[in-house]
Amino acid sequence: MAAACIRKFRVALVQLAVVKDKASNLQRAGQLIREAAGKGANIIALPECFNCPYGNKYFPEYAESIPGASTDLLSSIAKDCSIYLIGGSIPERDGNRLYNTCTVFGPTGTLLTKFRKMHLFDIDIPGKITFRESDALSPGDQFATFDTEWCKVGVAICYDLRFKDLASIYAQQGCQLLCYPGAFNMTTGPAHWELLVRSRALDNQLYVATVSPARDEAASYVAWGHSTLANPWGEVVAKANEKEDIVYGDVDLEFLENVRKQIPVTHQRRLDLYTMSSQIPPH
Repeated sequence: MAAACIRKFRVALVQLAVVKDKASNLQRAGQLIREAAGKGANIIALPECFNCPYGNKYFPEYAESIPGASTDLLSSIAKDCSIYLIGGSIPERDGNRLYNTCTVFGPTGTLLTKFRKMHLFDIDIPGKITFRESDALSPGDQFATFDTEWCKVGVAICYDLRFKDLASIYAQQGCQLLCYPGAFNMTTGPAHWELLVRSRALDNQLYVATVSPARDEAASYVAWGHSTLANPWGEVVAKANEKEDIVYGDVDLEFLENVRKQIPVTHQRRLDLYTMSSQIPPH
């Protein structure tokens, strides 16, 4: 019976309402993480830029070194609650560079891995939205995975979701859950958010979680919300609306294995004709 139980675990996606006061964001994040842990979540994830508003003008003002105040809090809560905590992202300052960085802490409070957003959000949709993260941030150059007692988990951030090769490499490295803290906007969100989540899950026959901030219509950058968990069949397991919420969903590894047995695309790839691999080892 115990062996069967370990094939399933619960994730919680914390769709935080982010404000301009960092201390308030940290306090509220802590409250919601503890609430999710109290309801049995094993892995809890925060949204992109959980400690500050999203925007180039905010990144330098709110940036911290790692370790710092925000990550110290995450480490402490992960240990107190004995959970795996995917810390959304914060603006990280490292020397004279800024990064959009996700940290992950284990049940003992130890930093397990750190991911710096690899693909920066530089887009121009005339009449709707223009944004250039590269005006303020530098791109990361490392993959980030961590092991749990259930499965290996891969981490990336927001715009990285659009790059299917990244997700496929994580799948090749043995990940069965991918988590993307992200803040799609009111143009790309309704068009592509759920479509991309389900596509990455279906392509790689694994679970995919995306974690957005709650929507703030008064913000300079308005997030879509709708934090989502999708399964290897491409179905939505759980989804929030636009408001602050905690979304719970189960990752069922027996279901994942059955999908892969029924449609065994992993073993049917024509590696004699094509291949894909990372240029750097997993971090």
